[in-house]
Amino acid sequence: MNIPIKKIGLVAKLQSPAATDALQTLIYHLQRRDLTFMLHQGSVDALPQLADLPIVDTVTLGKQSDLIIVIGGDGTLLHTARLLARYESRMVGINLGRLGFLADIKPTDMTNDLDAILDGHFIEEKRFLMRATAFRGKTILTRCNAVNDIVIHKWNTTHLFGFTTHINKCLLGNQRADGVLISTPTGSTAYCLSGGGPIVHPSLNALILMLLFPHTLSHAPIVLDNDSEIEVTLQLNQDIEAQLTCDGVASQTLLPGDRVTIKKHRQIYLVHPPNHDHYATLRDKLRWGYQST
Repeated sequence: MNIPIKKIGLVAKLQSPAATDALQTLIYHLQRRDLTFMLHQGSVDALPQLADLPIVDTVTLGKQSDLIIVIGGDGTLLHTARLLARYESRMVGINLGRLGFLADIKPTDMTNDLDAILDGHFIEEKRFLMRATAFRGKTILTRCNAVNDIVIHKWNTTHLFGFTTHINKCLLGNQRADGVLISTPTGSTAYCLSGGGPIVHPSLNALILMLLFPHTLSHAPIVLDNDSEIEVTLQLNQDIEAQLTCDGVASQTLLPGDRVTIKKHRQIYLVHPPNHDHYATLRDKLRWGYQST
């Protein structure tokens, strides 16, 4: 049994009537349990009318919350995880989205599942983030974090582009493709899966590197140790721009000669109800064994 949770942070998807309704139900439920809770300032627009609770900034939310409840889909949880990465926060998701590999509590089960979690009965998983750092010469262009994946892909063109990949300073190869994707195990059921990559159990300390539509018939996805440092350099002598994207968020336009390093960064803790089953989630979301009636 885990230690009971006393201080709750709340984050809700904006411009979503379903999120506002779920937040209202959750506020009433936490009040009945006489728990301390607070809402992140970025979620104020989702606050139901007449609700009165403390509004806090990111630092306060990260430092003071025993558990952060995220109401929305996987996208909302990914955004919150990146926002609070430095605090190694403990998070649970109420799924109002479609797939829900991360935010896995259904709104209909919300109060029962949260009661078990708040009483200390839960499964906790450690998930790591990656950090990408983009360079132009010795100048740092940007840094960005990702829970799912980091992608370097072509931009505003139908042409392939050339890049060189090193792993731990060792040359992997010179490639031409639409791009390259580096995924965590968490992201293996996201863009990586769509691109034909493997599904990796979230407990594994691994990174997945795969090319997007490579101009070759022999390049398979590669699974690496998550302590590896990956470096991707755009080759010179090509008239093309590329884009660095972290968890689907465009972060930096790249030019020939620019390079990006990717390596493991911080970690978060995902909380699941005690009946959580990773393989049941895969069966449900990917419809394995589905039979029409």
